[in-house]
Amino acid sequence: MYHGSRDDAVVMKEVMNTMKMPAFPEGRHPLIQALSHHSDHDLLTLFQRHPDVGKYFIALFSRYGPIVYTLISHSVRSSVQANYLFAVTWRHIYYELGGLDLHESSAEEQPFTLQNWLINITAVCINRVELPPVEAIHYSLQKASPPLWCYLEQALDRLHPLHRLIVLMAQTFHWSETRISAYLQAEGEMFTTQAVKQQLEEAYQQLESVLPEDVRTIYLEHLAGTDEALGDRTNREVRQNEGSNQDIFNLDSLEPIFE
Repeated sequence: MYHGSRDDAVVMKEVMNTMKMPAFPEGRHPLIQALSHHSDHDLLTLFQRHPDVGKYFIALFSRYGPIVYTLISHSVRSSVQANYLFAVTWRHIYYELGGLDLHESSAEEQPFTLQNWLINITAVCINRVELPPVEAIHYSLQKASPPLWCYLEQALDRLHPLHRLIVLMAQTFHWSETRISAYLQAEGEMFTTQAVKQQLEEAYQQLESVLPEDVRTIYLEHLAGTDEALGDRTNREVRQNEGSNQDIFNLDSLEPIFE
């Protein structure tokens, strides 16, 4: 069990100096570095006022990701489970930030800061989230950073229901186009294997298009690179190559988060 305290900031600095921290490359993106002079309050306010812009949340993640990761990694023995809980925690943080008011008074003597709030939220997740066994977790922190998953989840909710269904069947359950076609036909939807392939391609394009523009820039262009994940963005046929969307749209990695 972990319980936050007023000395956490000092403890975190000491612990972080003795452990290997995973890389969070989004923090080096020019869009994020340009926000480095903003205060926590400024970033929170901008995040709340501009929900269709991702860089403010990503900037907060880049600023406090190491602290949250440190707390989790020292409370969970398995690195696989720690990475998974790290993603779940930031998903929870994402939705809680929308209603957070840093001006509200604190019941304790310590000042009500974003860092203290994040430490407390992390402690809650550590103590309450039921972790799957290691063998059931397929999440890769290196392939899908928590902020990307938060915005992908929102993007999935905005897909046409048919597109969302076939994406989940293809990525979460790893069904082939043939099996998806058979399922849809059994449900009264007359889709051939070729039609499913075309619908799946359209679904991936739609999924990308509904992501905030800056999220696409930071993760799909800058981090994934033009030779990985989505391939040549001016040539949509590249996406039909095997595995071209696997790293970005592999939804089984965080399946319980999408409940």
